[in-house]
Amino acid sequence: MASGVYAFGEAGSLSAVIAPADSPVPRRQDLRNVAIIAHVDHGKTTLVDALLKQSHVFAAHEQVGELIMDSNVLEREKGITILAKNTSIRYHGVKINIIDTPGHADFGGEVERVLGMAEGCLLLVDALEGPMPQTRVVLRQALELGLMPIIVVNKIDRVNARPAETVEATHDLLLELARNADQLSAPVIYTNARTGTATVDLRHPGTTLEPLLDALLTYIPPPLGDAEGPLQLLVSNLDHDNHIGRLAIGRITRGTVRPGQDVVRCSEAGIGPRQRITTLLTVEALQRRPAESASAGEIVYIAGLPDIAVGDTVADADDPEPLPRLEVSEPTLRMQFSVNQSPFAGREATTSSTSRQLRARLERELQTNVALRVADGATADIFEVSGRGELHLAILIETMRREGYEFEVSRPAVITRLVDGERLEPVEECIVDCSLDAVGAITEALGSRGAQLQTMRTDAGSGARLTYLAPTRALIGLRSLILTLTRGTGVMSTRLVRWERWRQLPPRTRNGVLTASQTGMAVAYGLQGVQERGQPFIGPGTQVYEGMIIGLNRRGGDIDVNATKQKQKTNMRASTEDATVKLVPPRQMSLEECLDFIEDDELVEVTPKTIRMRKRVLDAGERIKQRKREGQSQEVMT
Repeated sequence: MASGVYAFGEAGSLSAVIAPADSPVPRRQDLRNVAIIAHVDHGKTTLVDALLKQSHVFAAHEQVGELIMDSNVLEREKGITILAKNTSIRYHGVKINIIDTPGHADFGGEVERVLGMAEGCLLLVDALEGPMPQTRVVLRQALELGLMPIIVVNKIDRVNARPAETVEATHDLLLELARNADQLSAPVIYTNARTGTATVDLRHPGTTLEPLLDALLTYIPPPLGDAEGPLQLLVSNLDHDNHIGRLAIGRITRGTVRPGQDVVRCSEAGIGPRQRITTLLTVEALQRRPAESASAGEIVYIAGLPDIAVGDTVADADDPEPLPRLEVSEPTLRMQFSVNQSPFAGREATTSSTSRQLRARLERELQTNVALRVADGATADIFEVSGRGELHLAILIETMRREGYEFEVSRPAVITRLVDGERLEPVEECIVDCSLDAVGAITEALGSRGAQLQTMRTDAGSGARLTYLAPTRALIGLRSLILTLTRGTGVMSTRLVRWERWRQLPPRTRNGVLTASQTGMAVAYGLQGVQERGQPFIGPGTQVYEGMIIGLNRRGGDIDVNATKQKQKTNMRASTEDATVKLVPPRQMSLEECLDFIEDDELVEVTPKTIRMRKRVLDAGERIKQRKREGQSQEVMT
């Protein structure tokens, strides 16, 4: 293993990789395509911000702020990258296309479809935390595609940073995953993305990011540039412009593309009819600019193909030759989306949310969200939606909610496989970083879910890292629980390890719930009865309906409570006499917490303004009859 620190600019250091002598196809020395791979919160978006600012792509008077690439509202709220995006900078006459990828494993589908547009990658790791499990997943895919890595050790200014150990751990990871010897010779750059500095030697602090940019030009191979051959462009992403229409995004593998050119679309169904490209755009910094032409190696936006989909090939009309389609890993979780049938349906929706409209919206999501799967449910109003994880599905729900849709979703369920007559389920590696005083609570929480502790490591800063193996179904809702147990300081990351035989887990120990028995507005006097029986989820003034979950019971079993009950006046006293009621603050639950909280006989009602939990069967009498029938059927079976 090489030391990983190199003097940049040495001629011929990677000549065999950059420009093979016997290569029949020339390489474009004026272009580089690079993807950034990093775990959540390792500074990937901050580094892209610094690169853009130091490349002088903004005017001196522009106030660009931070998180420039995280343009999505949800990305800024949650502090993570959800959608893969690309930008470009220019350095020493070379255009560098930078592909910003999500760091969370649930959005791995975004990463898998865009890695093919790059020839190299920046492997960004935290100087304290080192390579994380989700980094391993994406790095394996990148190395299998033949991408050349550059190790970037970020946040070297952190307290208790250990860059030497981080580099060693990253080299061990490369040794395990590399597909050729050139990938093992990855250089190491030390950066502080917040201050915009980089260096190749920690003894000599950097002042700019030029060492990183020099490394990009030296070690990332230029793309192949056969501009004379028949056109081939693999569509990796889709976008929409209000004036132009649907935009297909991809890298030109071969040939040249121009506005007005005749092409064909190669899809799963075969080669389609001739179509004409109406608009050609390329990316300069954060802007899309019209171009007269673009040749092999460039990442472009093209319009004029209304039915184009991710994975299709745009080929020359006279000599169509499709490229291999994108392969994306299968989903691991599924849940039911259904039309809102609560008594409050239609009150808050700003977009029509019938079954036809929900189906159209989910089918539209399939065009860009390649890791998602949608199938028909038991009835026409139910859709089975499968995704890569709990956060993947939660982001879809939140996006649709903000678009004005209202609907109901069920508790997430794990997708299993049947192999040789055995039922298999996904098993994940779960790593939790927390303070030492939270280790006991974390261990108890994971142990009660059937997780198995593999390793535990502590550091000099009173921190601990716990590594567990657990079935995916045991990790549903765990992220929000860890944030609660660690007072918001805990960090959890997971990756799919393997599929194992289905095993019995410890039973869930959730208490019963308190459900509303009447429809109306909750008042303080009625909520006093709720808090006497358990923990309330709502406050005074909240509209409730029969069967809506309004609290957590202190004991097992569900209880119907009238939260709308008013204090009645009598001949002896007025209704307002002695009306002082002290209520505890209600428990506010996020969407992810609601999805973990509900049982199989419950649903989460999602509207643009409110998230409610309810029973599938709203009528209390019908629920009692249903439980009796289920008990009788179990007795017959035994």
